[in-house]
Amino acid sequence: MNPLHTIAFLSILSHLLTHSSSKVSISVTPKSVPKSGEPVTIKWSGVDSPSHLDWLGIYTPANSAHRHFIGYIFLSSSSGWQSGSGSITIPLVNMRSDYQFRIFHWTESEINPDKLDHDHNPLPRTKHLLAQSDPVSFEPGRGPEQIHLALTGGDGEMRVMFVTTDGKESFVKYGLTRDELDAIAGTEVARYEREDMCDAPANDSVGWRDPGYIHDGVMVGLKDGKRYYYQVGSDSGGWSTTYTFVSPIKDSSETIAFLFGDMGTATPYSTYVRIQEESISTIKWISRDLEAIGNKPSLISHIGDISYARGYSWLWDNFFYQIEPVASKVPYMVCIGNHEYDWPLQPWKPDWSNAVYGKDGGGECGVPYSLRLHMPGNSSESTGSRAPATRNLYYSFDMGVVHFVYFSTETNFLAGSKQYDFLKKDLESVNRTKTPYVIVQGHRPMYTTSYETRDRPFRERLQDHLEPLLVKNNVTLALWGHVHRYERFCPLNNFTCGSLGIEGEKWEAYPVHVVIGMAGQDWQPIWQPRPDHLTAPIFPQPVRSLYRGGEFGYVRLVANREKLTLSYVGNHDGEVHDAVEILASGQVLNGAGRVASSNDSSVAANHGLGSRVSWYVGVASVIVLGAFLGYVLGYVSRARREGASQAKWTAVKSEET
Repeated sequence: MNPLHTIAFLSILSHLLTHSSSKVSISVTPKSVPKSGEPVTIKWSGVDSPSHLDWLGIYTPANSAHRHFIGYIFLSSSSGWQSGSGSITIPLVNMRSDYQFRIFHWTESEINPDKLDHDHNPLPRTKHLLAQSDPVSFEPGRGPEQIHLALTGGDGEMRVMFVTTDGKESFVKYGLTRDELDAIAGTEVARYEREDMCDAPANDSVGWRDPGYIHDGVMVGLKDGKRYYYQVGSDSGGWSTTYTFVSPIKDSSETIAFLFGDMGTATPYSTYVRIQEESISTIKWISRDLEAIGNKPSLISHIGDISYARGYSWLWDNFFYQIEPVASKVPYMVCIGNHEYDWPLQPWKPDWSNAVYGKDGGGECGVPYSLRLHMPGNSSESTGSRAPATRNLYYSFDMGVVHFVYFSTETNFLAGSKQYDFLKKDLESVNRTKTPYVIVQGHRPMYTTSYETRDRPFRERLQDHLEPLLVKNNVTLALWGHVHRYERFCPLNNFTCGSLGIEGEKWEAYPVHVVIGMAGQDWQPIWQPRPDHLTAPIFPQPVRSLYRGGEFGYVRLVANREKLTLSYVGNHDGEVHDAVEILASGQVLNGAGRVASSNDSSVAANHGLGSRVSWYVGVASVIVLGAFLGYVLGYVSRARREGASQAKWTAVKSEET
C-alpha cells in the first residue's frame, strides 16, 4: 500500500474509533409538551475531543433524514461544552409531528464552501452522528393553534383562522362574557400539498413540512364596539384558551392602526435562511400599545414579506405562533410581497421585469400566503400550474374615518389590468364625508432614496400608471415596504414636493409617501450615493426625503374627523422618533420634516392615545411586557443568546442616519 494511503487510512480509522467507541448520551425533558412555546431541555454527555463545531440538530418529523433538519445549535453555546457535556433549552412550536434531537461531530476540515446558508455561513455536515434522542411529542386534545383575526369587509363580522392536526369539524364559540360563549360559528377547512408548490426548496424534502389543516370561520351579528370573547376547537380535539377582541364600530369617528412591512419571524435556532430577531421587539411594543388603547377597536397592517419562510414551511408555523398574542386580539391585515410569491415561471413577467421578479418566494408561488390568510374581496390570479390561484391580492375596506386600500406589486398593475381597474374604480368611489382619509398600501415602493437599482424599471411604471390615480383622487398616504428602513417624503407628485400652505399660499393635497419596511428584516440597503461618486460613502438626502431612519420599528396611526397623525415608533426604546400630521382636508401640517419627540404635545395627544401610552409606559409596562415576554420573548431570546457565539451574523447599525 502506498505510504500516503496508509497514513490517510490510519487517520480515518483513528477518528472513527474515537467517535464510535465513546458512548455519548442525550436526553430530553419533558418527553411531551402541551402547546407551542413550551420549553424542552436537551442534555448530553460523553463527547470525546469536542469540537467547537459540534452541533445539535433539530428534526421534525422525528424520522427525517439527517440532512433534513429544521435548525441547528452549536454545542459550544452551552457553558462547559469543552468537558463533553452540556445542555440547551429551547421552546418548541407545534408542527403536528414528533421532534427528535441529534448530536453530530463536525470539524473545520469538513467545511464545504459550496454548502452555505442564506447568510453565507457554512451549513453543518451530518457525516458523524454521535447520538439521537427519543421522540418528543405534543399532547393531544389541547385545541387548535395559530389563531389570528381578519376583517371580512362586512359589518358586524370578524374572521378567525387557526390550524388543526386532523382537519376534523371545528367551531368558534363567542359571546360578550367569558362564561357565556353562546354563539357558535362553523369553519371551512383547507390545506395544500407538496405538489402544489412551484419550485425548490418549497417542493423538496428539505423545505416541505405538512402544514396541517387551516380552518376559517366568521363570527357574525357582532354589536359595535363591544369586547367579545371566543374559543376555537371542538369537544373531540380540544378547545383553545379564551381570546378576546373589540368589534369594529360602524361609522366610528376614530381609527387606530399599527402598520409595518417586512417583519418575518425569529427562531431559537439557526436555519437555512436568515431569521428576523427584531420581529420580537416589534410585536412587544405593539402589544404594549394594544393594552394602552383598552376597549378601542384597532387593526394591524403588514404590507408584504410576511414570514420570510421562502420555501422552508416551518417558518410559517413559527410566524403565526409569534404573532398570535396580537393577531388573536385585533384584525391582522396583509398584502403580498416578493418573498411570498416570486418564482421563475410566474405568469406575469414582462421583459422589463427580468431583474425585478426572481426567485424570492422560494418556490411557494403564493400558496401558503393565499390559504393561511383570508382578506376581504375575491381577487385572484391563476398560477398557470397545479398550484391554487393566488388570492389576497387587492381589496379595500373602511374602518372608522379611514378607507384602506391594498394592492399587489407582484402581479399586473398596469393600465388595463384587472388590478388597475379595481384601484381606479375604488379610489373614484370613496365617500370622503364618511372616510376623509384614504391610505393605499403596496409592498415595493413607488419612491425611495435607497440604492435599489434593480427595481428602477418597476418604480418607473408604478409612477407612470398608478401615481396619477393617487394624485387625482387625493390619496392621503401611500405606505410601502420592501426597503428595510423608515423614510418619509413630502407631499409628492412626480418627484416634486407640493406646497404646504404654511405661509398662506395655495396648498396642494398630494399623497405623503412613507416607506415602513423596518419591522424585522435587517438586510438593509445603503442610501443612494452621489451619481458621480457611487463608491464614496456619502449619501445626500434629497429635498423630497424629509426623514430617514435605520432603526427597526413600526408606525402608529390615529385619526379622527379633524386630523390624522402617523408616528414612527422605534424598537430600541418604544418612543416616537418622527411624526406627520394631515388634516381631513388633505393639508399636511408638518410635511417639512419636523422631528417629534414622544413628549411633543402635537404628537403625544393623538386624541387620547398618546397620553394613555405615556401613562402605560410609565406605570404599567412592567406588568404587560412581562406577560408578553413570558409568552414569546423569554425562551426565544435566551435560546438565541445561547447560540449567538456561533451564529456569526453580521451586526447592522441601528442608529438613525
